[in-house]
Amino acid sequence: MFKNKILLITGGTGSFGNAVLRRFINSDLKEIRIFSRDEKKQDDLRKKVNNPKVKFYIGDVRDIESVNTVMKGVDYVFHAAALKQVPSCEFFPIEAVKTNILGSNNVMQSAMLNGVKKLIVLSTDKAVYPINAMGISKAMMELVMVANSRNGGEETTFCGTRYGNVMASRGSVIPLFVEQIKAGKPLTITDPNMTRFMMTLDDAVDLVMFAFEHGNQGDRFVQKAPACTIEVLAKALKELYKSETEIKYIGTRHGEKLFESLVNREEMLKAEDLGRYYRIPADTRDLNYNRYFSEGDSGVDQIVEYTSHNTHRMDVEETKELLLKLEFIREDLGI
Repeated sequence: MFKNKILLITGGTGSFGNAVLRRFINSDLKEIRIFSRDEKKQDDLRKKVNNPKVKFYIGDVRDIESVNTVMKGVDYVFHAAALKQVPSCEFFPIEAVKTNILGSNNVMQSAMLNGVKKLIVLSTDKAVYPINAMGISKAMMELVMVANSRNGGEETTFCGTRYGNVMASRGSVIPLFVEQIKAGKPLTITDPNMTRFMMTLDDAVDLVMFAFEHGNQGDRFVQKAPACTIEVLAKALKELYKSETEIKYIGTRHGEKLFESLVNREEMLKAEDLGRYYRIPADTRDLNYNRYFSEGDSGVDQIVEYTSHNTHRMDVEETKELLLKLEFIREDLGI
């Protein structure tokens, strides 16, 4: 399906973009376009991959003209560009709106105008029952995707993916803990009982590929994932690095939840269990208000949402095993 096709990755210099390149650099793709606004990261990645198949475009999803420039001739889009850090979005919420909502809509509208065949948007568990600006903006991005899917016609298919914590991605806690261990500083834990889903970058790419291969208009896909408490994660890293550094409890930060949800109660009512994944179909009801208000869903009180508190909870040994899948940790430990 990729032979002689052009793939565009927005936000392509990030962790996800790097993982996609590792997966597809030697595939039958004709061209992989990396679109982002950071010329330093682009220059670093260009030197790292050193492959004429990979083309780099400077631009910003907020600027529809730069999006239209990179979109010409593209067959498929993985939309990963976003503001992702909870604290920065809390302090500058309008910036999250501009990038995560309006910028995402620019990408989707441009994809339709340029005849893109399929577009996958990347979302987050923080979009489910959101309490912070980042999660709210991502929840709105998902709804914009579903709305655009109604107008995508037969030419452009829009689908979404929703992730838990992608281990060692930009702004995540694992690199912070490792940095603190190496510096001999205390590991700063917000709440020992706080749980987070744990996914590798390879899991993230697998999820996007599953959505790409199986998604219909407006579908959202979630991968079932294990979770652990932040305290277990810290203890697992301490054991791997043979560190005696202390653990310091600092309390929750701006916009943080005790646990995250990947599928809410209302979505679980209609979600399709595909084994490793959940498929959440789009709500295709129209604006016929009489029908909308008289034909609702029943049984929602019998459903439980899918959260990092009720998924499989890893212990220290299981968490260590998962952490050892991270290349930078294996390099640190000489494995």
